[in-house]
Amino acid sequence: MNFKPLALAAFAAIVLPAAAQTQLTVVNFGGANGAAQKKAFVEPFEKSGAAKIVSVEYNGEQAKIKAMVESRKVVWDVVEVESPDIARGCDEGLFEKLDWSKVGAKADFQPAAVHECGIGVFVWSTVLAYNADKLKDAPNGWADFWDVKRFPGKRGMRKGAHYNLEFALMADGVKTADVYKVLATKEGADRAFRKLTELRPHIQWWEAGAQPPQFLVAGDVVMTTAYNGRIDAAQREGRNLKISWGGGIYDLDYWVIPKGTPNKDLATRFIALASSPDAQAEYARHISYGPVNNKALAKLSPTVLSQLPTSTANAKDAVQLDIKFWADQGEALEKRFASWAAQ
Repeated sequence: MNFKPLALAAFAAIVLPAAAQTQLTVVNFGGANGAAQKKAFVEPFEKSGAAKIVSVEYNGEQAKIKAMVESRKVVWDVVEVESPDIARGCDEGLFEKLDWSKVGAKADFQPAAVHECGIGVFVWSTVLAYNADKLKDAPNGWADFWDVKRFPGKRGMRKGAHYNLEFALMADGVKTADVYKVLATKEGADRAFRKLTELRPHIQWWEAGAQPPQFLVAGDVVMTTAYNGRIDAAQREGRNLKISWGGGIYDLDYWVIPKGTPNKDLATRFIALASSPDAQAEYARHISYGPVNNKALAKLSPTVLSQLPTSTANAKDAVQLDIKFWADQGEALEKRFASWAAQ
C-alpha cells in the first residue's frame, strides 16, 4: 500500500492552518487615512495570501514603541510615524534599517520619502479649513485666521507646538520661505508665542484628526487647522468644507519596522506592496494625500491630482515641515508650549 498521499494530506492538515494564521500587525492613525490604507494596502496584501493584517490605531505615542523595543517584547510589526519621530527613533535605535533592495528603486520616490529607517507613506498637509455654509467671505491665509474682528468666532488648533508656531509667524507677516530661519532664533520663537497669545482666548484645541471637521460642521469654530485628508473625507460625505491652501505645512508620514519584530521579512513585503505605484495611486483615490512613488502620478486623473497637496497650484506657497529643526528644538519648544497653554 502506498502511504504517500495520506502522509501528504496529514502534513497539509498541519501546515496549512498555521500558514493561514500568519498575522502581521500594522499600526496607523486610523480615521479616513486608515480606511484608505485598508482599501489600497491591507486588502491587496491579504488577497495575495501573504498574511492576515491586524490593524491597530494609535495617536503617535513613540513611548509605546520604545517600551516594546527595550523590553524585547515587540508586538507591532509595521508602524506609521510622523517625520520628527522617524528621525528621533532612528537615532535611538528603535527601528530596523530598511532593506531598500526589497522595496524599490530610491530614484522612483520623492527624495524626502527615502530614509535609512523607513519610507514615506504619503504626503499630507496641515491647512486652514472652514465651513463655506457658515462663512460668506473665504479666509485667505493665516492673517485672516488671526483676524477675529473680521471673522468672529472660535478657531480650532491642534494642541502642540508643531505647526502652530509656524502659522503664528506667517500670520505675523513672515514669508513662507523664511519661517524656519525666524523660528530658529530666540527672538523668532518669542514672536511666535506672542502671536499665539493674541489668539489664545479664541482657541478651541483639538487632539484627534477627526475633530476639526466635526467642529466645523457643528459650528463650534468658524475655521480650524486641519489635515487636508480629513477635510477631503468630509467633502466626500457632502459637507461644504473648504481649504485655503496658502501657507499650508506639508509633511510625510513614514513606515517603520520596530527593532526586534519577529516578522521583519513579512513587514518588508507589506511595505514594498504599499509603496508600489498601483497601491500608491489607489490610496490617493480614496483620500487626498499625495503619493511618494512618482510613478503613481501618471495613474491618477486630473481631478484627483487637483486635490492633492503636491499639485502645482496647492503647493505654490506651502512650507515643508523642517524635520531637522523639530528634531533639534522640538522637545524644548513642546515643553514651552505646554507651560504656555496651561497659563
